[in-house]
Amino acid sequence: MVHEQTPPNAPLVVTWDHVHLRVGDPDAVASWFEEMLGAEAVHTPGRVDLILGGQKIFLLKAPATDKPSPSHPHRGLDHFGVSVKHIDDVAAALKSKGVTFATEPYNIRPGLRIAFLEGPEGISIEILERDERYK
Repeated sequence: MVHEQTPPNAPLVVTWDHVHLRVGDPDAVASWFEEMLGAEAVHTPGRVDLILGGQKIFLLKAPATDKPSPSHPHRGLDHFGVSVKHIDDVAAALKSKGVTFATEPYNIRPGLRIAFLEGPEGISIEILERDERYK
């Protein structure tokens, strides 16, 4: 295989590949994401991968020696966000399935409405709806 060499002053080009989460019960976390957010679970030896909104989330079983996630606010990864259409309808549907909201849907600024879900094992998930005029 021949690799082309990048010119020394060329800008770095990156694309997202995955988010990696260490969890106590990968199967239970995967089931929650499948049921609540429509993720697709892909079972591989030793872990479960999810496809959510076209992106990969790797779930690896955390050893019992892992410390729990710190409470908010803290440094490091706080949450991840997914875009939805009709956020109020989505929130109502998720509530009917038993999802708990840390923050109800609200307008954070013109053209952007957000809410925060309490996912399994303390995973914080933002759902958001952007008005195309404000992108």
